[in-house]
Parts: sequence; structure tokens; C-alpha cells
Amino acid sequence: MRPFTFTLCVLPFVLGGCAGHHEHHRQMMGAGMGGGMGGHAGHAVATPPARTDSSLAMLPSGYKKVVAPAGSRVYFIDLKNGDTVASPLTVHFGLQGMGVAPAGMEKEGTGHHHLLVDVDAFDVNAPLPADARHRHFGAGQTEVSLTLTPGTHTLQLVLADQNHIPHHPPVMSERITVTVK
Repeated sequence: MRPFTFTLCVLPFVLGGCAGHHEHHRQMMGAGMGGGMGGHAGHAVATPPARTDSSLAMLPSGYKKVVAPAGSRVYFIDLKNGDTVASPLTVHFGLQGMGVAPAGMEKEGTGHHHLLVDVDAFDVNAPLPADARHRHFGAGQTEVSLTLTPGTHTLQLVLADQNHIPHHPPVMSERITVTVK
């Protein structure tokens, strides 16, 4: 079986490619593109990544972590580091090289999204917590209407397996900072 790469359309449970939709993703992810969903003045200083430990292929419990295909990535489709936004905002999750499947469903090459809000560190070798700062999208959702208080917030996407454990190696987006008006 030959490996393949595809870009996932932003629709729940779509595991196929986005026919004719790749250019949209390239434009949204392109260098020098400002704006996103809100204002973006020049180039924002990169937000430091959340601190994580080293990913283990097998956990001390004997649990073998799900392997992420090489080149897999998750990203914000229409948000950029440094954007100024209004709340609530719709956040669209992009995924390349893997598919989306609901939590609890074991299917090779898939996972489900988690959105970390104002999280400085997390354990990539344990299930992600479920709380206001660790948002789970276990039904396979690929977008959310997010209500944030005015001020500065960090956002980061993490893909996890059927048990909410990040893949090996972890599939994580850039950690971005947004300012809510």
C-alpha cells in the first residue's frame, strides 16, 4: 500500500480530499496574508509554543500510542497569530495528512480535534483534560463558535486519538495569540 496525503475539507466526518479546495487552504495559510477573521497589523511576534514532554511511542501502562503519518498537520484556517477578533468568533480547524473520526472510534490515520485556550503546558502522553481550557470535539467537529472575554488569549489545536491521547509524534498547530475586542 502506497502512502498518500490529502487535505481534509472542513466538514464533519469527511475523510476524502477537497476537490478544487486546496487553493483555498494555500491562500489562507500563505505567507504574507494578513487579516484572517480580524485585523492583523504587520507581522506579529511568534507566540511561544506550549510546553510539552517528549512523546513516547508506548506509555508505561503498555498503551501503544497511535502513530501520526509523516507530514500530518493541524492548523487554524482563518485565524493568524496577532489577529484582533470580536467574540463570539467562529474557529475553523484545518487538517492535512489525516482524517477526522469521532472519539471512541479506532480508525488508522484519524483523530479528533482539541482546542487549547490559554494553556501554557500539557502532557502529550496522557488523555487531554476536558474543561473550559481544553475543549474537546469528540463528535468529529471541525469548527466551533468560541466565546472569549475581552483581552489577549492563546489558542492551539491538538489532534488526539480515540482515547483523547495525542498521537506519536503529536499533531499540533502553531500556538497563536489573539486579542478580543
